[in-house]
Amino acid sequence: MATGCGQFFRSFTAGLKKNEPPIQDGGSRVKHNRGRSSKGGSNTVKPTMFSHKIPEARKSSIVPDTCAVKPTPTTCTQNHFLRMPPEILQKILSYLDDYSLLCIEHVSKLFNQLANNNDMWHQMYLSKYGSSKRWRPKIIEKRSLVKVQERSNGFWRRLYLRTMAICKETRWKRDLKDINPFTGLPSQTERVLRNLHVTWDLTLCDDVSGWRGTFEPIHVYFSNSSLTVCWSGEHWPSFCQTSLQLHGVKKSHMHGWRSLMVRLDRETISGSKQIIGSDKLVNLVFLPPGLLVGTWRGNSTIAFVIANFHFHRLVERSLLSSPFCSYAMPHFCDEDPSYDLHSYRLHIVLHNTVTQIMLGCFPQLSCEKGQIHGRYIYLTAIRKNEFSQHTPLSGKVMLPWRWGALQGSVENCCIMSLTLLDESQNPIWCVSTPVSMVLSCGKRMSRHYKGDHFLIRYQELEGKVKMKLVWLEEQKQFFLISLTLAITLAKVNRHFGTDATG
Repeated sequence: MATGCGQFFRSFTAGLKKNEPPIQDGGSRVKHNRGRSSKGGSNTVKPTMFSHKIPEARKSSIVPDTCAVKPTPTTCTQNHFLRMPPEILQKILSYLDDYSLLCIEHVSKLFNQLANNNDMWHQMYLSKYGSSKRWRPKIIEKRSLVKVQERSNGFWRRLYLRTMAICKETRWKRDLKDINPFTGLPSQTERVLRNLHVTWDLTLCDDVSGWRGTFEPIHVYFSNSSLTVCWSGEHWPSFCQTSLQLHGVKKSHMHGWRSLMVRLDRETISGSKQIIGSDKLVNLVFLPPGLLVGTWRGNSTIAFVIANFHFHRLVERSLLSSPFCSYAMPHFCDEDPSYDLHSYRLHIVLHNTVTQIMLGCFPQLSCEKGQIHGRYIYLTAIRKNEFSQHTPLSGKVMLPWRWGALQGSVENCCIMSLTLLDESQNPIWCVSTPVSMVLSCGKRMSRHYKGDHFLIRYQELEGKVKMKLVWLEEQKQFFLISLTLAITLAKVNRHFGTDATG
């Protein structure tokens, strides 16, 4: 319909030009005053509203100086649309869609008034939402009592946009109810984020010089249960004097929204940084929760930033936070004491910024009172004496990075995405974080494998993970031969609302 409107404009403009007065030799459109002459006996030429300025290079050779036409600036930019009746302009705008109307209202005051016409938005609302009783307001049901024009200007426009936003929110919440039985997480997370045009930006602040910059990601990688976002840039500040913020950004043609996801000030970064890997060019610094900062070796200037987000409540965290306050995760509590010390389900993925390295799902992880030590409940997914449980890795443990045309990879580093579920498929512990693999310097962890043995450890306030791997030189492959995780009693008690020790 917008295409037909453009064709009408072109035909209308062509008709106006066709009926214009003749053009003088110099290129000026003039009117001849017949029967009137100047003192010199020559006809006087007066500029009209259609006249335009003659180039200086051609003026002397075409028109004498005494007869030169000097139009006013206002006649040079005559707008034909201003001469059209408002009713015709309103009819033309009625063929546009909502996106075109929202754009054209910024052209001028006239178009802003026409694009907010109640009748036009009322008809658009009825055509899209009028057939559904769910979105039908009382004004439609009692239209005989309240006329459309009695509403304030822009009422139906606001109602249309608000209803459209509610419909989109209802749609993506409905899509997230589809749970993947393999991971226990919403199976449509990636599709919902892409359909909503959600992206993530990074804001860096140099607290010393006052420099501030916001950057869009250069690479986004969706794994089985998490999201990895990468940024890089030139002339970034030094790591030791930087604070950063991560926002989820919803981009649309009508409005944009930024949701705060991570905020780290300068003091927090200096107190929690931990180098987990390096190569010839960069050092990898780990910042909880789930951030990885690459700094150039020698000057500590930031080269790139990698953020990892678990799929659990990712859409809500990316959309429903404010620009200054992060999303508050809802607290799940099941007060049925029969869940106490029952079995769990573990889903774990090892990957990097490009590909997946290992995927494992371990159901029926039983928990008995003998597995409670101190303030932790220990769960064993892979035992080193159970050879059938040992899992091969599909590639080397490394983390690729990119800075412009420069590329590299840090060995013995990757990203771990872990999801621990209860018997009802409700997430208890969700982690997506960089981890490092170190060579075991003690005795060989398994006498059945000949090769170098490695350890991967991760620990936070709510739990910890320990993995044992062995490198088989003949197969050129890693094998995961042991996997144990521990979760705090306090977290289990908060989740179930019971005393796990009772």
